[in-house]
Amino acid sequence: MKGSYFLIGSLLFVCLMLGQTGSVMAGEETRIYQNTLKPIHNPTPLLADHPEFIQPIEELRRFEAPLLVDDDQADLSVRTWRFSYNARGIIELPNKIRADKTAVIMVHPWGIDDGQGWKTPEPAGVADFCTPEKNHLAGRHTREVIDPFLKRMRKNKAMVMYSLIGDVDPIRKKLYRTFDANPSKAEREQAQKDLTKQLKSLPYKGEPLPTQLSLSKEHPVIDYFKQFSGLNAGDRFNGKGFWKVPVPVTSDVTVHHNDVLIFDREGYGPLKLFLKKQGIRHILLTGYATDMCFCKTTAGYENLSRDFNVFLVGDATLATFPANSSPKYATNAHISFASLNHLITQVSWIKKIQSD
Repeated sequence: MKGSYFLIGSLLFVCLMLGQTGSVMAGEETRIYQNTLKPIHNPTPLLADHPEFIQPIEELRRFEAPLLVDDDQADLSVRTWRFSYNARGIIELPNKIRADKTAVIMVHPWGIDDGQGWKTPEPAGVADFCTPEKNHLAGRHTREVIDPFLKRMRKNKAMVMYSLIGDVDPIRKKLYRTFDANPSKAEREQAQKDLTKQLKSLPYKGEPLPTQLSLSKEHPVIDYFKQFSGLNAGDRFNGKGFWKVPVPVTSDVTVHHNDVLIFDREGYGPLKLFLKKQGIRHILLTGYATDMCFCKTTAGYENLSRDFNVFLVGDATLATFPANSSPKYATNAHISFASLNHLITQVSWIKKIQSD
């Protein structure tokens, strides 16, 4: 009897695996893809344009695969790579896509410590990359890497979007274009005044670090971390009301009138519906933080990759980097792990196709 159960279970597992590896979305036109892998000899490191922000990727074996995405009337070339343990190396894949079918989404560009008024509480509060110095480093990454990329993609007619935390609120509904409205210039100017007033209304003060802890003789380590954790972003250190404000898009980004704000709290369903209505098929994903929000929030790649062709722009993201002065190794590690099941690109690999 046990042998029968084992056989049934084994067959079920095989069927599930075949279903996963051979599935195509219902109703979609198909083509046969020749998965031929040609070795690349003496390849240069990947993601090497901004080594201050991400440690370049190096691997012993690299392969070239045929064109993957091939849009009719494509005007953007997006070279990508992924890692396969089964192929025992990195596989590089070219793609040709239409910019007007593409959305560039920036995950969680929080306007913190950027001069708009929302700032890290003192003396021990935490937000975003968790210290003012690290928030300023992320701001410089936004200015030097992401904002120029967004400007270029707008010129190529791609849609630009930002996802932010918090409830849908009347201030941001009038400050940015959303799924169902595009406010006027006058509405935006008034909303900016209202935002400034609300952000500056907080004292940005919390309690200092504890100077004494009560530890048991039996479990002092457990007691120590219960009373003094590595990350406490609650009212104790951040102060009351800190997370209730309408968090703006960082001032390090040049926001345009037609850029779209995504409210995380609305969930993935409305975002998917909006993108489909706009005719979007491809996502170029940028933003923060590679190890958390970039993958797991409403506009993270774990959601989007179920319904769209997603390309992670590996040098246009930063991972959190506790206990380090630089994000480059943490970002490398998390992008490398994501490459098992997602395509990675970089800013310099996304190019306009020159017409003949």
